[in-house]
Amino acid sequence: MASISLLRQHQSLNKACLVLDKSVLDEMGNRIDELEQSINDLRGEMGQDAAGPSPSASLKPKEEPTKPADDSA
Repeated sequence: MASISLLRQHQSLNKACLVLDKSVLDEMGNRIDELEQSINDLRGEMGQDAAGPSPSASLKPKEEPTKPADDSA
């Protein structure tokens, strides 16, 4: 019987962690949205196109073009 009680407590803790994680992630997402809006506002004030590429886009590695398979053999 004690093992069932421990299992239920463990399940309750897991549910609480999932809710906490989701709320933290939602808050982070909201902060990112606000930051993006602030950046776009600043770009607009500077006369730049607000719809331009993100500065972080230049940090992403470029993919090399894939070579087609040579099936001529």
